Amino acid sequence: MNAKKNWQRTKKTALWAVLLIAMTAAAHAMLFGRGIKRPAESEFGLGPRASAQRVYIATLQPDDKLRVRKLQTVRVQITDANGQTIDGATVAIDGGMPQHGHGLPTRPRVTKNLGNGIYEIEGLRFNMGGWWELKLAIETAQGADTVTFNLAL
Repeated sequence: MNAKKNWQRTKKTALWAVLLIAMTAAAHAMLFGRGIKRPAESEFGLGPRASAQRVYIATLQPDDKLRVRKLQTVRVQITDANGQTIDGATVAIDGGMPQHGHGLPTRPRVTKNLGNGIYEIEGLRFNMGGWWELKLAIETAQGADTVTFNLAL
């Protein structure tokens, strides 16, 4: 019977060791990233930012400074590469923390086209400080493209 108790104790100890190693690895990934390098400081800010294929230029226009743990509404102005405002675009929002491997905690969406190429994004929230990406997928008759904003909160 002693051998059985020793075997059970050994199994529990091994299970705890595996769990501790897994938790340490997860904490390391969260603290030190997943091998993803933070962009240069010049790549951060509210814009203007050119889209990946340079079809559009977008500029975030928040009423106040973007904050952590606050549900926010932000406007974005979208122009074509020549500076002409874009109305009637379809804009999808995505993003997250690349170094942590998680997305946005909410599902922000464009709720209004305010005219003059300005769109209102509601439901934007950042749940912690650090490097965030806010990605806009823009589609019009001119084509589909994406704009990424790197934000330090």
